[in-house]
Amino acid sequence: MDSDSDIGFVDKDSGIVSMSGSKDETPERRSTEPSNAITNTDGDTSAENYEDEPDESFGERLWGLTEMFPEPVRNVCSTVTDLSTRSVKSIFKLTCNASWIFFTSSILLFVPVFIEVERAQLQEEQRNQQKRALLGPSSALAASPGGMPALPPMAR
Repeated sequence: MDSDSDIGFVDKDSGIVSMSGSKDETPERRSTEPSNAITNTDGDTSAENYEDEPDESFGERLWGLTEMFPEPVRNVCSTVTDLSTRSVKSIFKLTCNASWIFFTSSILLFVPVFIEVERAQLQEEQRNQQKRALLGPSSALAASPGGMPALPPMAR
């Protein structure tokens, strides 16, 4: 008899695999078939190719990490995230509405003032042109405060 069987040792799989294996190799992926071979429904075998599987995205990894937290922590985080999102959206909407009200009101209130100032300047300019036409260019220069002073006659 074997000494191991007398003592009652039974070979059990501890679940620890050699560290030399691939990180992609999981118990679900391991099969009873010879390594690196899969039996198809047709009965033929082909080599496993882990490169054909798409990599996990960052979002998928984060979603998988949520499973390690208890349900109340996940609920609180979800509530805080939803509240933050709704707050930012409502502040953005309020800011857009306030900007619209401010700019349309300023246009409606100040455009008539600008038009009236422009009209007054245009009328003043027309009066100055009429003066110059009636009295000549020298009187218009002397009457205007920003006009050029008359040059003294040149001595010869």
